[in-house]
Amino acid sequence: MHAYRLEGSGGTECLVMRDEAQPEPKPREIVVRVRATSLNRRDTMILNGTYPLTPRQGIVPLSDGAGEIVAIGDAVTRFAVGDRVTGSYFARWIDGRINAGLIDQLGCTLDGMLAEYAVLDEQWAVRLPDHLDWHEAATLTCAGVTAWNAVTGAGIPKPGQWVLVIGLRCSSPNCSAAAVTSRGEKADRLRALGADLVISTSEMPEWGATVRDQTGGIDLVVETGGPATFAQSLIASTLYGHIVLLTLQDPQGRSIEMPAALYQRSLATISRLFVGSRTNLEAMLRAVSQHRLRPVIDKVFAFTEAAEAYRYFQQGDVFGKVVVDGA
Repeated sequence: MHAYRLEGSGGTECLVMRDEAQPEPKPREIVVRVRATSLNRRDTMILNGTYPLTPRQGIVPLSDGAGEIVAIGDAVTRFAVGDRVTGSYFARWIDGRINAGLIDQLGCTLDGMLAEYAVLDEQWAVRLPDHLDWHEAATLTCAGVTAWNAVTGAGIPKPGQWVLVIGLRCSSPNCSAAAVTSRGEKADRLRALGADLVISTSEMPEWGATVRDQTGGIDLVVETGGPATFAQSLIASTLYGHIVLLTLQDPQGRSIEMPAALYQRSLATISRLFVGSRTNLEAMLRAVSQHRLRPVIDKVFAFTEAAEAYRYFQQGDVFGKVVVDGA
């Protein structure tokens, strides 16, 4: 089979395709024929050597991928050959709170999905909704669960409340959605995806007060912009708002700073989360199936173009997920 491995760090030259033997499952393992994978910001950090968790040398990268099971071990009970599955980001974290013994991640300390075949313990995988194609199904493990937990972990907003997202989609019958984007030409696309209010930072760099005035204050901010947007998110929030921090640094390594003058006037709760457990992934996929949700795809690359996919993703001007087809 063909598999990519990270041999060192420092850029796409470390991403090397290898010919390897097709794997055989151990008693509690499944072998997945990978049909598509997708990139997240953490994958570029791992590639460039800036990720806080040290990757295993020679790791197969990417946490996000989808495919069908082609072989199972003798003791497997959760799946059958032919099932469509994806992996769980923190593979050993099934439920409850995470601890130091559960930090292993697909594509970092455990072999990930950028290969023709992936081997997973049966406890590390979940079934996929039937309505998703392979490209869509390959995008949910990291960013999908993170977005899900950012909203549900804070309590799904009540009717009339506002959620603010930075360049993301938010569509829910229970809340109104405001979106902030760096590019004005993306505004119509964000509205089509469910945003009730869209602000372009290129046209309005100091947008926090305007968002607060137009919404009455944001109840929940899903803060992915980091240092560039945090202060404005705080300004936009209601007095007792909730800001979920997903990004703490920008690509240049600058960290979020707490503007004391702003926070002294606020009683907002600021919390942190990092993806989630397999139980969270399963709950999100039930919602995706029930509401027939479909992730947005920006661009699809061939398996042999994985390095180009990384470079395209890193240039930053994307709208939706960057996907790599299966081998």
